[in-house]
Amino acid sequence: MFGKKKTVPKIDKEQLEMIKYAEKRIKQKKRVYVHFVVFLIGAVFLILANTVLGIGKDFTIAGLNWFVIAIIFWLALFIYHFISVFITHSFMGKQWEEQQLETLVAKQQERIDTLKQKFLKEENEIAKSQAYNEALEQKQVSDQKKKTELTIIVAAGENNAIGKDNDLIWHLSDDLKRFKKLTNGHHIIMGRKTFESFPKPLPNRIHIVITRQENYKAPDGVIVVNNMADALDAARKDSQPFIIGGGEIYKQSMALADKIELTRVHHSFEGADTFFPEIDTSIWKETQRQFHDKDDKHEYTFTFLTYVKD
Repeated sequence: MFGKKKTVPKIDKEQLEMIKYAEKRIKQKKRVYVHFVVFLIGAVFLILANTVLGIGKDFTIAGLNWFVIAIIFWLALFIYHFISVFITHSFMGKQWEEQQLETLVAKQQERIDTLKQKFLKEENEIAKSQAYNEALEQKQVSDQKKKTELTIIVAAGENNAIGKDNDLIWHLSDDLKRFKKLTNGHHIIMGRKTFESFPKPLPNRIHIVITRQENYKAPDGVIVVNNMADALDAARKDSQPFIIGGGEIYKQSMALADKIELTRVHHSFEGADTFFPEIDTSIWKETQRQFHDKDDKHEYTFTFLTYVKD
């Protein structure tokens, strides 16, 4: 009961301003009404002073009695006061100012939105440009990769035999011609034993020999490396380097190669000591096939086959 504070209603700042503005307007309007009453009383008084009391009866200004000029002046003050309160403050008062402010804010917001749209458009164009450049770079990298098509070239029997005692088991003239035609002007990658099976380096081809032997001596122009990675690096500028053997080199290159040029000799050769890996047809897809029958120059029938990775 004692000491209990009265609850004071809370009025926010905006409401308080509205109340103050309303009070101010009421005072302004009251002054206009008072001014009007004073004007009427003053006008009557001036008329009576001149006509009844005879004050300044003969005094004129520009042909008009002085009290008429005084009433006109008094009326002009009243009209000014009336316009100031009921017109100027009505159309250009607080509410008008707020409307103008809202209009200005709306225009500024519209301009900001326009700028945002412009910036978003520019950002979108920049993003598109960046995406295009990235895609172009990826394509260039992809094209660069595609420029090198590592190809295995081999002749193998039905049982995948490819040689015995570091030599071919057969002699097929058209197969040798095909080998020469495909590898001519390219890098050929081989193991040491395959290289040593040649009487001399093959013409118009760059030989890359893989060997574990240190200080291996090879003729001028022959590149000697110790592993497959170095061999591929040495042939990186060639659009189609070839793997030509032997068996171990073929095994290492199967996962790296893009194409296989296979001469399938239709015979199973017993006693062979070197074999080509089995071709996994779930990975490799046959794209070309050309059959050759046996004749005077070819003891066995054979087929030229081309495989690419699926």
